[in-house]
Amino acid sequence: MTTIPRLYVDAPLFETASVTAGSAQAHYLANVLRRSAGSPVHLFNGRDGEWVGQIAALKRDRIGLTVEHLLRPQAPESDLWLCFAPLKRDATDLVVQKATELGASALLPVLTERTNAARVNEARLAAIAVEAAEQCERLTVPIIHSPAKLPDLLETWHAGRRLAAALERSGAPFLRPAPGPAALLVGPEGGFSHGELDLLGRYAFVAPVSLGPRILRAETACLAGLILLQAPGCG
Repeated sequence: MTTIPRLYVDAPLFETASVTAGSAQAHYLANVLRRSAGSPVHLFNGRDGEWVGQIAALKRDRIGLTVEHLLRPQAPESDLWLCFAPLKRDATDLVVQKATELGASALLPVLTERTNAARVNEARLAAIAVEAAEQCERLTVPIIHSPAKLPDLLETWHAGRRLAAALERSGAPFLRPAPGPAALLVGPEGGFSHGELDLLGRYAFVAPVSLGPRILRAETACLAGLILLQAPGCG
């Protein structure tokens, strides 16, 4: 059975709507999947649910889509953020891809004293998140925030959102799910500096946590933490 491709679009979705997508999606459908006019597609925009549509016109630089009927209504998703120190390119790409699959609603790159990556390509990360959301059948795409220095992130944090800070060798309690908005903070390879640990300890909304007895790579810690924060029966 041929799989129907899913496409994320920014346009409103409703019955009989016409939607235009760009060259990247046109290339994907025409050259990668070998689809043509009349082929079915599934469309979502993070607001209006998932819709069945079809390709109306396929050109090199754009694609015309016709929306037919609702497949899945929009449903609430977890309000879970991932704050992480950017890593080398491939590792950061992996974190964004897998965090999207695991349901993170926002991804916040955090610049720390030991952050390995000097630059963050927000457009690239957003494209990775879109592709992952299309693949894993999410109805939303996580928001990619601009990089922020750790002190600035903490200073502007909303105290109603618990921030679980993964601290290795700290004797902190094991990470468990908690009700309400939550976030996970994972530092760089090498961990937080002594000054940053002192800074984290000054904020009541920061909860030091452990991810287990082993020292995890930063990308592994991001994914393990997201799973633990959502694990049923662990609260």
